[in-house]
Amino acid sequence: MSFARTLRAVGGVVVAGALLFGTAPVASADQIRKDQWPLTVFGVDDIWTESTGKGVTVAVIDDPVDGNHPDLKGSVLPGKSFLSGGGPADRPDGEFEHGTAMASLIAGHGHGPGGADGVKGLAPDAKILPVGIDLGDAGGSYAKPLRYAVDHGAKVVNMSFEDYEDTSPAEKAAVDHARKHDVLVVASSGNTGSSIPRLPSAVPGVLAVGAMDIDLKVWKFSSYGPHVKLLAPGVHIRSAGVEDPYRLANGTSDSAAYVSATAALLRSKFPDLTAGQIANRMVKTAVLPDSMKGKKLPDSHYGYGIVNPWQALIKKLPAGSENGPLPALKDGSGKGAGDGKGSEQAAKGMSPGVIIGIVGGVVGLLVVVLIVVLVVKKKNRRNGPPPGGSGGYGGPGGQGGPGGFVPYPSQPNPYQQQPGAPGSYPSAPPAQPPGR
Repeated sequence: MSFARTLRAVGGVVVAGALLFGTAPVASADQIRKDQWPLTVFGVDDIWTESTGKGVTVAVIDDPVDGNHPDLKGSVLPGKSFLSGGGPADRPDGEFEHGTAMASLIAGHGHGPGGADGVKGLAPDAKILPVGIDLGDAGGSYAKPLRYAVDHGAKVVNMSFEDYEDTSPAEKAAVDHARKHDVLVVASSGNTGSSIPRLPSAVPGVLAVGAMDIDLKVWKFSSYGPHVKLLAPGVHIRSAGVEDPYRLANGTSDSAAYVSATAALLRSKFPDLTAGQIANRMVKTAVLPDSMKGKKLPDSHYGYGIVNPWQALIKKLPAGSENGPLPALKDGSGKGAGDGKGSEQAAKGMSPGVIIGIVGGVVGLLVVVLIVVLVVKKKNRRNGPPPGGSGGYGGPGGQGGPGGFVPYPSQPNPYQQQPGAPGSYPSAPPAQPPGR
């Protein structure tokens, strides 16, 4: 297949300086942190008392990541570059800074005394495994990069890019490989504002993420469809850069990074949950604006709602299905499956008579099932998860009480860094854009 990637520099929608706000000076260190409005509305001070992502590796399949950036130094593993020209995965060249930006939103730790300056990620103690690809490579594929990430310790994979071409069998197999090894794959839905499925976000088994604005509305350029599961902040996002130390951008790329970071927080706190169960916690604690309350979920624009890291960390929820909101693998395998060794060892312990009896029983059962299917002819089989509510995966699971969903109160302009409850989103747009 050919690559027609368009999400370079957060979908080509970088809004630094004159492009959006007119000519503006480089933001001061204090202003950079103030510009990170998602950290304020997420309530990170409380979140980080529960989890910082420690012990979790997040692979960033993207442009190479600048491991020498002051806000990322020490958090970036060696990784590997799959660029046609080679080169290290932790040393970007020139303008290719998209991977650095995504890494900083996930695991940036800031710099200076107490890490008070620069960009801080939502999971600042997570490690970044950079997997360099060329987002414009006409013959590229993410199949080998994804397998590399899975085989080198990643528990979450962030893929903030989109492809207009069909997914190759090798790429589908790579996604299945990730799922069989209990790795959560997160991808951005795309920046076209259309319902045409964008890949890899629409590949079964990938957690697709769209972008929201500061007023809880879907960003007008966020691509949508039945595969979208979550929204996350994606407008006026401050992140680390390469040519310029910091950048300001819009895009579903940033939204996917925030969901990947949330997954890292959860995988650190709940190491025994499967990738699907981690996704389950995110969709069951997602937030919806009042206009969407009572609507059937998942919605093609909102999915199950806006990711809420605080509630995902503290809410009491049953673990649920190992696949969560993700479709089951066709071979029926789940966490850690795929090698068949368990079945082989079990069969070795059975006598021939027992095995023959089991085979005969299975054949008989298949005959009965075939008859039932021919008579009943079931219609409209469901491919996705059921709507929200307690006991299954889906959207918000009830109101109030211990572990219940708590609606977000209205909050003042987060650009002013006024305090708010953990995970509380504002209900109105900011009075002025960041950086001024």
